[in-house]
Amino acid sequence: MSAVFLMLMGLGAMALGYFIYSKFICEKIFQVDPNFRTPAHQLQDGVDYVPTNKYILWGHHFTSVAGAAPILGPAIAVIWGWVPAFLWVVFGTIFFAGVHDAGAIWASSRNKARSIGALTGDIVGNRARSIFMIVIFLVLLMVNAVFAVVIANQLINFPSATLPVWGAIVVALIIGQLIYRKIIGLLMVTILGVTALYGMIYLGPMLPFSLPTETVLGLTDRQSWIVLLFVYAAIASLLPVWALLQPRDYINGIQLFIGLGLLYGAVLLASPDVVAPAFNSDVPEGTPSIIPLLFVTIACGAISGFHGLVASGTTSKQLDKEPDLRFVGYFGAVGEGALALAAIIAVSAGFATLADWQAIYHNFGEGGVAAFTRGGANILEQGLGLDTVMAQTLLTVMVVLFAGTTMDTGLRLQRYIFQEWGSIYRIGWMQKTLPATLLAVGCCLLLAFGAGGDGAGGMLIWPLFGTTNQLLAGLTLLVITVMLVKLGRPMWYTLAPLLFLLCMTTLGLLIQLKSFYDKGDWFLFTLDLVILAAAILVILEASSALTKQIKANKAAVSKP
Repeated sequence: MSAVFLMLMGLGAMALGYFIYSKFICEKIFQVDPNFRTPAHQLQDGVDYVPTNKYILWGHHFTSVAGAAPILGPAIAVIWGWVPAFLWVVFGTIFFAGVHDAGAIWASSRNKARSIGALTGDIVGNRARSIFMIVIFLVLLMVNAVFAVVIANQLINFPSATLPVWGAIVVALIIGQLIYRKIIGLLMVTILGVTALYGMIYLGPMLPFSLPTETVLGLTDRQSWIVLLFVYAAIASLLPVWALLQPRDYINGIQLFIGLGLLYGAVLLASPDVVAPAFNSDVPEGTPSIIPLLFVTIACGAISGFHGLVASGTTSKQLDKEPDLRFVGYFGAVGEGALALAAIIAVSAGFATLADWQAIYHNFGEGGVAAFTRGGANILEQGLGLDTVMAQTLLTVMVVLFAGTTMDTGLRLQRYIFQEWGSIYRIGWMQKTLPATLLAVGCCLLLAFGAGGDGAGGMLIWPLFGTTNQLLAGLTLLVITVMLVKLGRPMWYTLAPLLFLLCMTTLGLLIQLKSFYDKGDWFLFTLDLVILAAAILVILEASSALTKQIKANKAAVSKP
């Protein structure tokens, strides 16, 4: 089968989802109001609350949620065959991710842009809020610590990507000034920014840069990169969103969409055959069951709880007009679905033969970013004639920029968590920006170096990311569902995805619990048990709140 068929079917279905289904959800279910005064206007402070052009905000939201995970997850999950991965990405984007992302922005915007964790206290209850915020903190800790490792490894393996990756920060700072001070129009800013980024990608192979491989100040090259990344993320977290976060995410979003366009264009021109099996009946020994692990392995690209954190943590604080949430939230999810689809095509059709594919996928967990870079580079070389180094640099920059923008936003969100805890428990110093940022960075570095020694400590708890992340998505849908019930609106469009996710995630946690027990991994076993207990407690609390609200609605209707 030609990969062109997968591309056209997948992108076509997602386009229909945006133009038809998202319109119905936003207009009939969320009932967005163009006259509603958003928190960006109500609480405008020029730092976090800033009314933002919907195209720039889309860039922020899309690149913040689309880290390395929508590449990593699908590139691993094809070990079960490309058909299950393809179906979950396409239908998950349309009926799960888009509704979840837009709904989280809507729920937060209607409640003074409070995070989904803090919002749980009002919607469900204080006990649920306390548990929920711990789950959120764990997810952010995993994302920040692990993505730092992913970026560091890519910069070490592909020195040609160093110039464009760090140069993108300088470009973003300049663009931020041009946009905020209205020196030139958005179109010209976009053209100049994208030209500068691709110019650096072109120069990258000519000017490769690596840190010394020998120890410097007691740190290896990977450890040094990780420390530098957290220093940068801390500074980015302290700056006003318009100065770096918004322009970096926007210009990266445009550049990354162009990168996706080049990859899809190469697929059209090269028309490579899919060599991976549609359904893999000969999976390697030790590969877990496809159900429920497929729906946990592919999170970002189908639905991800991290999206709800971004949607309610930073995006809702910048929403100019409420109807913009359809483009920003739902279309942002479509953008990530398109990236996940590209990853599936790259690792399914980017190899010459089935034997070449099997040489990569000989164990569960193999493939990932390396398979995407290799397979995608082969397609770019065949379709567009790019040389291997240039193609690999282009794809590596895509991966690192996605991961980097996610890390920027993730650390800012972790700072918000500490500030919200300071507000809830009346700890004055914790509510301040600088101390909260230092706490966030300190926790990440403690996990990175305390648990791993070499800076890769985040990988220790990474096996629990998928289930914890999907649990978070289910709980976010739960808050949205309770809000809809309170407003007397149809709930099944969020309740059905919620029930499916909670079922798959709980089953996944139980399977992992047994696996950790069999391996004697008592640390992960205990952490899994804590997360499972937290999930059950929040589900019981939310079920009680939902039942009470449904009964209250029925009682109100039955009154004469």
